[in-house]
Amino acid sequence: QLVESGGGSVQTGGSLRLSCVASGFTKYSFSDYCMAWFRRPLGKEREGVAYVETDGRTIYEDSAKGRFTTSKGNAKNTLYLQMTNLKAEDTAMYYCAQCWIARTSVVRRPGGFGTWGQGTQVTVS
Repeated sequence: QLVESGGGSVQTGGSLRLSCVASGFTKYSFSDYCMAWFRRPLGKEREGVAYVETDGRTIYEDSAKGRFTTSKGNAKNTLYLQMTNLKAEDTAMYYCAQCWIARTSVVRRPGGFGTWGQGTQVTVS
């Protein structure tokens, strides 16, 4: 199970930090799974934002490069997304996602992820 928090309304140029707490692990632990942040602007398709490999390496889509930072807090089973210099076009529902299979690499599309949170809304105006 994944539960996001930290969304809200912010002015252009502002910052937010999203968190995603993971639970329900049995055979493998949180650290064994690659993770990601996606977002869905109103009326548009879901799109990738940032990804974290099991070794902590991060990958960012162009929309996030230089402004967003993601990280895994394995001790707290939590994925973070620090967003700075927010723009109106960042307005969307943000979702965290967990890779289908433990100990595999990121696949940069929604189909590569099997567990999703309920989402947290970010509004920039």
